[in-house]
Amino acid sequence: MEVVELNHPLIEHKLAILRDEKTGTKEFREIIGEIASLLCYEAMKDVKLKKVVVKTPLEKLTTGKLDEDKYAFVPILRAGMGMLDGVIKVVPNAKIGHIGMYRNEKTFEPVNYFFKVPKGIDKREVFLLDPMLATGGSACDAIELLKSKGVKKINFLCIIAAPEGLKLVTEKHPDVKIFCAHIDRELNENKYICPGLGDAGDRIFGTK
Repeated sequence: MEVVELNHPLIEHKLAILRDEKTGTKEFREIIGEIASLLCYEAMKDVKLKKVVVKTPLEKLTTGKLDEDKYAFVPILRAGMGMLDGVIKVVPNAKIGHIGMYRNEKTFEPVNYFFKVPKGIDKREVFLLDPMLATGGSACDAIELLKSKGVKKINFLCIIAAPEGLKLVTEKHPDVKIFCAHIDRELNENKYICPGLGDAGDRIFGTK
């Protein structure tokens, strides 16, 4: 199991803005997308390119190109949608699926209500998107749904991760690689990440 945390001054700067309770919806949404793009760049740094010949204004060149059809982005609704614009800028022709989940406020367990993925998902490398990896319950359920469709390579991209969520996902799905902007301290009694940045979905969509 590999967990990659992006340690970079610019990431810390952007996270400082996200964490600030005074940051408005527009700026919050934009920065979520920016960090998602950076996570996608990191997650794809080892992908294999196909050899192609292109003609520059000066000469022909053998170089590498990405087969974008081999990839799919799957946001966990609704907060994961905030990351989608950022990753689509990196791989515009990737296919897109959706997994709908919400948290039972009494049990803190995830409840699944929607699951739709592109045809041939089992032949694609999938990037699962959710800004917050808290308890890990939603992430594990989403991973299991993708595996039930035959997906063999899954990367989980998140903005903030809690140690508790990382532990659960790494124990249940050691084959899934996790990329996060920052690993925070802990979960509080209400299973929110601390220091965190609040409810990502509410702040992305301005619903509170």
